[in-house]
Amino acid sequence: MGEDERRRRERFDVRLSVDYGCGDHFLFAYIENISEMGIFIRSATPESVGTELTLRFEDDELGAFELQGMVTWVNPVRLSAENLNPGMGIAFRDLTAEQRDRLVELVRTIAYLSPPTRD
Repeated sequence: MGEDERRRRERFDVRLSVDYGCGDHFLFAYIENISEMGIFIRSATPESVGTELTLRFEDDELGAFELQGMVTWVNPVRLSAENLNPGMGIAFRDLTAEQRDRLVELVRTIAYLSPPTRD
């Protein structure tokens, strides 16, 4: 997915805890921003581009989400320069109609509460 495609959807700042991983091995991190297409997970040890992940996070009003995603880009930790936002961009994959509807509702709720993040 090119940069233009990624930027067609507004991203909104959020702070949601998320468990992510492959198989039975899950790591804990935070979602820093979200759109209808994916999320950015802050992590000092991001996974490699192309890694398929199961994502588990929860919203107080909409309940728990368990979604599939794929790492599409990485902002690595840089030891020689200050990098205040290391982590990875995750594109949602194989969403059911119900998952997409719930996700859109979550993003709209977050959008109502905060201004969009622009690059």
